[in-house]
Amino acid sequence: MLKTEMRNCASMHIDKMSTKDALCVIQNENKNAVNSIDAEIDNIAKAVDAIVERMKKGGRLFYVGCGTSGRLGVLDASECPPTYGVRNDLVIGIIAGGDTALRNAVEGAEDDSESGYRTLSGYGINENDSVIGISVAGEAGFVIGALNCAKEKNALCIALTCNKNSTLEKLSEITICPDTGAEVITGSTRMKAGSAHKMILNMISTEVMIQLGFVYENLMINLKNTNKKLRDRMVRIVCEITRLSYEESEKLLEKHGWSIKEAIKQQKI
Repeated sequence: MLKTEMRNCASMHIDKMSTKDALCVIQNENKNAVNSIDAEIDNIAKAVDAIVERMKKGGRLFYVGCGTSGRLGVLDASECPPTYGVRNDLVIGIIAGGDTALRNAVEGAEDDSESGYRTLSGYGINENDSVIGISVAGEAGFVIGALNCAKEKNALCIALTCNKNSTLEKLSEITICPDTGAEVITGSTRMKAGSAHKMILNMISTEVMIQLGFVYENLMINLKNTNKKLRDRMVRIVCEITRLSYEESEKLLEKHGWSIKEAIKQQKI
């Protein structure tokens, strides 16, 4: 039996616990999810370095998953453009069942390997691309189909799962497999497994963007002027780097087309 499908002894009688005691059990398991990532840092680092190498040649990063796994991939991908000012098709999230599955369960989509293959193939996948197949069990047909497509096109294949010796692992060059163990509610992998996967995806995309030069120190320097909040953040970033006043920084950005990089470069010349 998969570890993520086993019963958790700590929550065996959670239905009889007080609210506080039940929440303490859940929180303790949340901590276990965080700690499970420690053992996978080396594999995460390998994945990041391999992705960056391909992106520097014009490659893209794809997240492919089903249900919670798919939603987490789409979420992380959708945050890259506003956070780092990158184009919308640099990091792409694919979920079995399409956008409908972001809000509603699409029965049978998870098991459709042909759909996974066909969907990824439609993006013109190539050897410079990287594909992370996300599946807690490591056996989702849609994700397996997508990785088969990626493998045929010599793209980098990475498995993100929570169970050892899965089909995804066998298809991948790099496997990231935090041992999150049994869930508080048996089989509800949106909990610990999902939390660990969300943190790992955050780590991957963040470090990829850092290595691609979209971060200076710990500041976002490739933001786009798309709304009031981001404009204010851009001004404050220029203030922080140049030590100019808020008003001077705003004028500097306006002069240089709201490009933080250009504003900073011209100020330092």
